[in-house]
Amino acid sequence: METVVSGIRSTGNLHLGNYFGAVKNFLKMQYENNCYFFIADYHSLTTHPKPADLHANIKQVLAEYLACGIDPDVATVFIQSDVPEVTELYLLLNMNAYVGELERTTSFKEKIRKQPDNINAGLLTYPVLMAADIIIHKANKVPVGQDQAQHLEMTRRFARRFNTMYGVEYFPEPDAYNFGKKLIKIPGLDGTGKMGKSEGNGVFLADTPAEIRKKVMRAVTDTGPQTPGEKPSEPVHNLFTIMNVVSDPSTVKYFKEQHASCQIRYGDMKKQLAEDIIRIIGPVGERIKEIVADNKYLARVVSEGAEKARASASLTIREVKEIIGYRPF
Repeated sequence: METVVSGIRSTGNLHLGNYFGAVKNFLKMQYENNCYFFIADYHSLTTHPKPADLHANIKQVLAEYLACGIDPDVATVFIQSDVPEVTELYLLLNMNAYVGELERTTSFKEKIRKQPDNINAGLLTYPVLMAADIIIHKANKVPVGQDQAQHLEMTRRFARRFNTMYGVEYFPEPDAYNFGKKLIKIPGLDGTGKMGKSEGNGVFLADTPAEIRKKVMRAVTDTGPQTPGEKPSEPVHNLFTIMNVVSDPSTVKYFKEQHASCQIRYGDMKKQLAEDIIRIIGPVGERIKEIVADNKYLARVVSEGAEKARASASLTIREVKEIIGYRPF
């Protein structure tokens, strides 16, 4: 059984793309591996130094993942800031992380373009904190998207550098957890690209049925096919992609036939799609509300999660300090 670590942004509420993408795979992964899932609340401060309500954000995201089926009795679910050993390892790794290599990371270059008035040290050393999050539990695998691939490679570098500097084989060099063809990519409702929070083109798990209907009915389409058998445009193809995931095959077949014969009414298609989305994620939305309101349950989850995470992290810190040379008299 391999150890897998995955961070969850405290500012990133789950949308349909997350649910049918990574989260569905997490549910299976947690029973096949030793998994650590954490809310990355320290990471969020690099771009949101003054969050409007940090606690509420953390609570909401935690509730959403639990509502989807992440099992705190199977996986270790915790909040990053509840494990101070992570920041201690972050400090130690920073001593051997070089400014030049950090400045060359693609994400840092992109962030300083987007937030030129907030180029903070945490933004620069973001990959080091990410490395600390991962290797403190001696992870073998990390589920990452393409945008985090460079950070994972830097994690491998920092682990390798520590091992080389101190002549040990202590930290594993984690690999990407590859979901392969299992990873479903859900497009946005704006006609292009993938579904995302920052793009404003997503349906969120916590959305009400009324909000879902409104969003789907406003989805981008086109003027309709002009000749029989015409290939759907990208916006319409995107709607069919979502429908393939949430709707009955007979429903998909019907609307594809309607499109092929130039008889399709996009309004009818959207109404059906909205109802199918509500049918799929409606129970999750109700469960989210229940969990958000259950402070006792959430307190137990994060307390037990922190205890399990700290048991792993404190052992690593103790051994790392001994390797470096910090020993009691």
